[in-house]
Amino acid sequence: GTLQDNSTLLQFKFFYILKLDYESKRKRKVAEIQHALNSSPVDVAALRRMAISEGGLLTDEIRSKVWPKLLNVNTDDLPPKPGPELRENNKDYQQVLLDVQRSLRRFPPRMPDAEREVLQEQLIDSILVVLKRNPQLHYYQGYHDIVVTFLLVVGERMATALVEKLSTHHLRDFMDPTMDNTKHILNYLMPIIESVNPELHDFMQRAEVGTIFALSWLITWFGHVLSDFRHVVRLYDFFLACHPLMPIYFAAVIVLYREHQVLESECDMASVHHLLSQIPQDLPYETLISRAGDLFVQFPPSELSKEAIQQENTAVSTFKDFELVSAQQRPDAVLRRRLREQPQRERRSNITAARTGTRRLMKLAVMGLTVALGAAAFAVANGALEWAAKFELQLFP
Repeated sequence: GTLQDNSTLLQFKFFYILKLDYESKRKRKVAEIQHALNSSPVDVAALRRMAISEGGLLTDEIRSKVWPKLLNVNTDDLPPKPGPELRENNKDYQQVLLDVQRSLRRFPPRMPDAEREVLQEQLIDSILVVLKRNPQLHYYQGYHDIVVTFLLVVGERMATALVEKLSTHHLRDFMDPTMDNTKHILNYLMPIIESVNPELHDFMQRAEVGTIFALSWLITWFGHVLSDFRHVVRLYDFFLACHPLMPIYFAAVIVLYREHQVLESECDMASVHHLLSQIPQDLPYETLISRAGDLFVQFPPSELSKEAIQQENTAVSTFKDFELVSAQQRPDAVLRRRLREQPQRERRSNITAARTGTRRLMKLAVMGLTVALGAAAFAVANGALEWAAKFELQLFP
């Protein structure tokens, strides 16, 4: 009895120490964020590092202050609340209405119906305001999943302003009249996977699964596929602080994380597509965020762009491939062609090198967690700042 009591007491002390350490780090981070906000000018670089580092921006109250700074939105000049004329003869209204009516799961489960209905009306108006003010933008199904996240965190008028900036910024390619640029962004997924794990890449090529399974992840910033709102806003902290292509890196690390499940599945389009499209809800988000940042540093978009462009023709066919999922085909032509073109010895050497690199990346990921503001986070944040500066120059030549 005494040994058991002592063991229980030690466990209690251990968890109590962990809790104190967590609360101490949390208070320190809140103080650092507040210091960056109070600086003149605002220290946006520090805010980006805080958003990327473990835990992100911690609370929605903090997000409502930091997200506008990350997007360079003037909170003193918000769009006015729209009138009823906004919906009259609006070409997008019916589609937006249908999508919003289907978005019940995106609201807190115990929210009163009356409150939710008010928010749904605000969601419709926010979307229509952005589209009316930017006629070059085209609505797509899934856009409302992004807008509702901002609405729930910052309220209607602020959400409209932030989403408008985001829509002419990070989401711009998704809002073209065609899906050409969206497909081009999806083209980055396989080169990232191949750079880290050629064996997994080749398996997916053999299954000819394409990249359509990641489409809803990308165009909704995972808002449509994650059920826990805390995970969604944590990812939004990360994406808002980073390069616009970071969501595709995060998609890649999810696939890499599920390597064993993929390799153990049937190597056909239907099986692999079904497995990958069913995203787990218990992902180790902080580990994956850290790893995505590491991959961005190790394989920046500039190095992947040539491969992505070279694969453009095959990426276009993934949409046709998706239509064939129900056919239960087992194509292996791609694998046979790759085996003919690449000697077996070279192939084994590449796989060994990739596995060594994967182990190194895992060490980097762990390091990124223990050193929250490490080199990877700093480089990703600086890359985002450099990209943002170039974007602002394009807007205001």
